[in-house]
Amino acid sequence: MTMRDEDLIWERLGSERGPEMPLFRARLDLMCNRATAKQQECLVLESPDWVNVVAVTPDRRVVMVEQYRFGSGEVGLEPPAGIVDTSESVMDAAKRELLEETGYASEQWRYLGCVQPNPAFHDNLCHHWLAEDVESMQPPTPDPGEVLRIRLMTPDELRAEIVAGRLKHTLAQSALSRVFRLWDLVDLGDD
Repeated sequence: MTMRDEDLIWERLGSERGPEMPLFRARLDLMCNRATAKQQECLVLESPDWVNVVAVTPDRRVVMVEQYRFGSGEVGLEPPAGIVDTSESVMDAAKRELLEETGYASEQWRYLGCVQPNPAFHDNLCHHWLAEDVESMQPPTPDPGEVLRIRLMTPDELRAEIVAGRLKHTLAQSALSRVFRLWDLVDLGDD
């Protein structure tokens, strides 16, 4: 028996609001699969969209930030990133986050597309941006919950951080891989 597309779709029968948290609003949806009639309660975390900025200096170094991440309990290495405020475009958010977190700015911006952070339970997108020929314009002004260290890195240094397991943030790797070849691809042959 072949599965049709419509056999995969679940219909929302109802929703119940969960707690509102600083970065998310929880929602519990009662879902029903159209083909099997199976019902299940599913958690959805509603969130504004996010941005990641790959910022490259005129000498081709990448502006990265290190900060403690509460979920992993580790200091993580990643490009400047943050939440899109309701009153701004994703491009304005990218410009704001780059300036706030690093003090760098640019006039050369390119949209690199977006990804779904975790579509199993997140409803938002993460937009990737490239800022070229960035220059330091002011001291960083991070949010109250951020303590950041700025690092200027070559693409080779980024690759080494990934290989060593120190650059593990999926969304960071996704954004960076749209600009740089970060790892060697596995050749599976012509099968």
